[in-house]
Amino acid sequence: MKIKKGPSTIIFNIICYTLLVIGSIVCVVPFILIISGSFTDNATILLEGYSLLPRDFTLDAYKTIFKAPQDILQAYKMTFYYTILGTALGLMMITLTAYVISRKEFKYRNTISFLIYFTSIFGGGTIPWYLMYASVLGLKGSTIAIWFPALMSPFLVILMRTFMVGSVPDAITESAKIDGAGHVTIFLKIVMPVLGPGLATIGLFLALGYWNDWYRSSMFSTDSSTWELQFYLYDMLNATNALKQMSQNSSIPTSDLPTQAVKLAMAVVATGPVLLVYPFVQKYFVSGITVGAVKG
Repeated sequence: MKIKKGPSTIIFNIICYTLLVIGSIVCVVPFILIISGSFTDNATILLEGYSLLPRDFTLDAYKTIFKAPQDILQAYKMTFYYTILGTALGLMMITLTAYVISRKEFKYRNTISFLIYFTSIFGGGTIPWYLMYASVLGLKGSTIAIWFPALMSPFLVILMRTFMVGSVPDAITESAKIDGAGHVTIFLKIVMPVLGPGLATIGLFLALGYWNDWYRSSMFSTDSSTWELQFYLYDMLNATNALKQMSQNSSIPTSDLPTQAVKLAMAVVATGPVLLVYPFVQKYFVSGITVGAVKG
């Protein structure tokens, strides 16, 4: 039997759908402008601005970026390496830490949780942080300094702990203990099987953090072959801007340097892989946030 909707429900649905459509357009249009502008002639962008469809179609911006394909492929390779390694190790460390501080039988769980939360409010600052990794640990120029500092995040630890508390009732773990199961068995056979949404959520946060990072490469890399993709594109953009400044005092027309189109093409190159992966983990991401928030 179909339930008839009242006028107030119909009006509410119309308002919600209208707002969702407007919100979707606001989110999608910038991506369309970026893609369109990356295929538009730079002089046209400067004279006529951006448009939803490419005008004076050209691949000059992408030719500029891929002028040295081996360099950008190396940057992609290193970014994938940092992202995969850092996400895998980060998930392991965050999950194990969250499991320990989520157990009520752990006497110091509240103290440890407070210390973890405290670090998200107060920090030592950039200079002591840099000196610790570069001088004390001697990681200047090492790839370890690029992926290691981002393994643990107080926010992600607390988020995973909240998800565990809401997803794994104490009665189940207590029953397992009565049956003789230890913490390793409980963690691997009881806790891990229900952590799919939580792992997807934390993994997405970690992966995006590694993929979008450029700061640690600028701080610790001494060899361009270890650069992350974002820092490689940042360095290329600086070089293009410098060349543009030099062209103002030479016979090279400024419009021949596709600076605006290059910026847009860089955004496409950097975000493309993320846009392809995100739809596959979106449902787990939403589920992980919802379960952790409601039951925590």
